[in-house]
Amino acid sequence: MNIHQPEAMSETQLRIDLAAAFRLAAELDMHEAVANHFSLAVSADGKTFLMNPRWKHFSRIKASDLLLLNADDKTTMHQPDAPDPSAWAIHGTMHAQLPQARCILHVHSPYATALACLADPDIKPVDQNTARYFNRMAIDLHYGGIADDPDEAGRLVRLMGNKSRMMMGNHGVLVTAPTVAEAFDDLYYLERACKTLVLAYSTGRPLNVLSDDIAERTAKDWEDYKDSPFAHFEEMKKILDAKDGSYRD
Repeated sequence: MNIHQPEAMSETQLRIDLAAAFRLAAELDMHEAVANHFSLAVSADGKTFLMNPRWKHFSRIKASDLLLLNADDKTTMHQPDAPDPSAWAIHGTMHAQLPQARCILHVHSPYATALACLADPDIKPVDQNTARYFNRMAIDLHYGGIADDPDEAGRLVRLMGNKSRMMMGNHGVLVTAPTVAEAFDDLYYLERACKTLVLAYSTGRPLNVLSDDIAERTAKDWEDYKDSPFAHFEEMKKILDAKDGSYRD
C-alpha cells in the first residue's frame, strides 16, 4: 500500500494534514479570512469528509476543529454546528458525486481571482508553471452569485467532468486531488502560474505563448513528478512546525 494514500492514513493524520493546508493558505495569502473552504474525504466512498467550521479564520484552524460530515445526511444544515451553506452545497455535492475528488480546496487567492475576472480567464502557457495547466482546467463562465443551492452545485460538478481543477469565472479557483499534499501542491503552483500571467499581462506587451506541442509536453512532464507534491507538503509542514505547531492539536 502506498503510504501517501488516504486509506493508509488515520483520521488523526488526515485532520492534521488538512489543518496544515489551512494554515499554509493563510501564510501564503491565499485565503479570505473566515471564508473559503477545504474538505477531505475519510471514507472509502468519499461521502464522509472533514471540512472547516463556519467562520473560523484559516490561520487559527486546528485538526480538532474540523467538522466530520456525511454528504447523505439531510439534517446537516439543521444542526447547531452546521457548516456554511455554500460550502455544504459545493463540497457536499462534489464528495457525493465525484469520489475521485477526495480533497477539495476552494479559495479566492489574489492572482487566480484576478485572472478569473477577465473575459478570457484561460491560463495561457507562457512558462513552465502556466504550461502545467494547459488544457487541464474546467472553466466556468456563468457565475450566478453565491453557490448555496444543490442545483448550482450540480452544475459545477457536471462542468468539472473528468478534470481536477476549475477556474471559476468572477469568483476564484477550485482544485481536487486524492490527497491534501497533492491538492496543496497544485493550488500553490496554480497561484504561482496565475501570478506570472497577471504580471505578464500588466506589462501591456504581447505574450510569447508556447506552442500547443511544447505546452502539452511540459504539462505531461509535470505529471511525471509524482513524489514532488509529498516532499513539498512535508517541507511546508516543517516550516509551520518551526513557527507554530498548534495546527496539529
